[in-house]
Amino acid sequence: MKAAPEAQKRLLDLAELDAGLDRLGHRRRTLPELAEIDELSKQFAALATRVIAAETDAGDLARDQAKAESDVDTVRARAERDQKRLDSGQIASPRDLASLQSEIASLRRRQDDLEEVVLEIMERREAAETQVTTLKSERDKAAAALRAAEDRRDAALAEIDKEAAELRERRPPIAGDVPADVLALYEKLREQSGIGAAMLHGGRCLGCRTSLSIADLNRIRAAARDEVVRCEECRRILVRTGESGL
Repeated sequence: MKAAPEAQKRLLDLAELDAGLDRLGHRRRTLPELAEIDELSKQFAALATRVIAAETDAGDLARDQAKAESDVDTVRARAERDQKRLDSGQIASPRDLASLQSEIASLRRRQDDLEEVVLEIMERREAAETQVTTLKSERDKAAAALRAAEDRRDAALAEIDKEAAELRERRPPIAGDVPADVLALYEKLREQSGIGAAMLHGGRCLGCRTSLSIADLNRIRAAARDEVVRCEECRRILVRTGESGL
C-alpha cells in the first residue's frame, strides 16, 4: 500500500482531529453534571414520594378529627337534651330521675374523653401538616437544584457540540488528501483501537509507546518513502517524519 509522504503526514492531522473528537465525546459522556443530575433526580423523587405520604397522613388525620368532632357534637347534643329534660321537672319518678342523672354524667365523661381524642388528633395533624410544609420546601429546593444542574449540563453540551461540529467540518478536506485505500485502513484501525495512525518519533511508535527493534527500524529505513509502514506491535500506520530517528 502506497501514499505520498505528504499524504501520510495528513494522517497525523486526521488522527489529531479524531483524537479531539474522541476527547469531546468522552467529556460529553462524563460531564460532572450528569452524575449530579442523577443524584438530584433521586433526591427529588424520594422527597416527592415523602410529600405524598405526608399529605396522605395529614388528610387521614383531618378526616379523623372531623369524625371525632362530630362524635363530640353528638354526645354534647344528647347530654344537653337530657339536661333539659332533667331541668324541666317533668320527671317525677325518683328511679327515672336517678337514671337520667347517671346517663347525663356518663355522657359528660364520654364528651370529655372524646374532646381529649380531638385534641390529640389536632396535635398530630398539626405536626403532620408541618412535616408536609417542610418536605415540600425540601422538594422544591431539590427541584430548583435539579433545574440548575440541567441548565449547566445543557450549556456544557452545547459548547461541546459546537466544538465537535467545528472539528467535523475540518475533517473532510484532510481525509480527502489521503488515498482511499489508506484512508479505509486508517478508519478500520481507528475503529479497532481508537487510533489509526501514529508518528514514528525517535525510533518509537507514539501509538503504543513501544520502542522499535533494530530490525524493524532497518526494515522501515529500507522501505520506499511512499510505502505505508505499520508498527509490528500495535499494527497502526506509522508515519515517518524528520523526527523519526531513522
